[in-house]
Amino acid sequence: EMEAVARKKIPPAHLGYLNTGVDSDNTLRANRDGFTRFQIKPRRLVDVSATDTRVNILGTSASSPIFLCPVGSQGAYHPEAELGTARAAAAKEHHMVLSTQSSTAVEAVAEAKGAPIWHQLYPTDRWEYTVAMLQRAEAAGCTAVCLTIDLPGGRNTETQSILMREDDRTCSNCHTGQAKPMFDGLDMRGVGLNNPALTWDVIGRMKDVTSMNVIIKGIEVAPDAALAVQHGADGIWVSNHGGRQLDGSRAPFDQLAEICDAVGDKIDVICEGGIQRGTHVLKALSVGAKAVSGGRLYLYALAAAGQPGVERALGNLRAEIERDMRLMGVKQVSELSRDNLRYR
Repeated sequence: EMEAVARKKIPPAHLGYLNTGVDSDNTLRANRDGFTRFQIKPRRLVDVSATDTRVNILGTSASSPIFLCPVGSQGAYHPEAELGTARAAAAKEHHMVLSTQSSTAVEAVAEAKGAPIWHQLYPTDRWEYTVAMLQRAEAAGCTAVCLTIDLPGGRNTETQSILMREDDRTCSNCHTGQAKPMFDGLDMRGVGLNNPALTWDVIGRMKDVTSMNVIIKGIEVAPDAALAVQHGADGIWVSNHGGRQLDGSRAPFDQLAEICDAVGDKIDVICEGGIQRGTHVLKALSVGAKAVSGGRLYLYALAAAGQPGVERALGNLRAEIERDMRLMGVKQVSELSRDNLRYR
């Protein structure tokens, strides 16, 4: 319902950016389908009169295991942009991660949230710019940086391109100059947001210039998860960029078990991709994730109704999670394990 309202409110090009996968959108569909391959095994006659959905990851506490995924340009969906998202996250006690390409300055978003947020970082191909953004995020009170590593070669967002043809506006009227506040004071002419020359030593280089926790976002296979641990990452974010980079890659949920096994209890794992229902959240936590994340699950709501819309969407999901926990016979999310699931 939120998506239907959003479709009527936001321009075709902006809707395309939100809806698109890459190439034939196969990975986008795979992300959603991954959860269908496991069934839940509910237990009975358990006292589930009270449920506990709280999580704590790297010193960040939240009343819900759903972390609001970093998504850029939220001003394209609603005038409140990231401020509406942050205030809704605060009201519902969810954790929030802010995109490098946010429409709103990190300082203002942190103030609106009223609690520390995390910062998602595109590394750029100029190290001094990377350092500058890290230091700015830390000065704004961010406690972790989520380095996105899954776009070294660009992408082909066909669905977005098709919908852009339906948009009769002149894009250059808005997309001019350095529109993103995180780039203030940086001359971005000729600078790439992603760096195809990055190697695993970037983790140590980042730790040399920031005291924030370093989370690697975009891990998709167990060997890379092990390498992230080996090189000192504080956390892993299993993600294929919402199905928006390599068409034909596996759903994050399909590879979550092997990644969790590869890192054991050394560092925490977050899973993103295809999360739409409370049961999706509980399945990911049962496999081994400590939290999950999603972008579309709250962005349609932002586009539909601003902060109240996001609050409603998060409230709906929270109600689903708590109801499903009771139906499963689970009192707190920390109890979830693979014993709760069966592969179809």
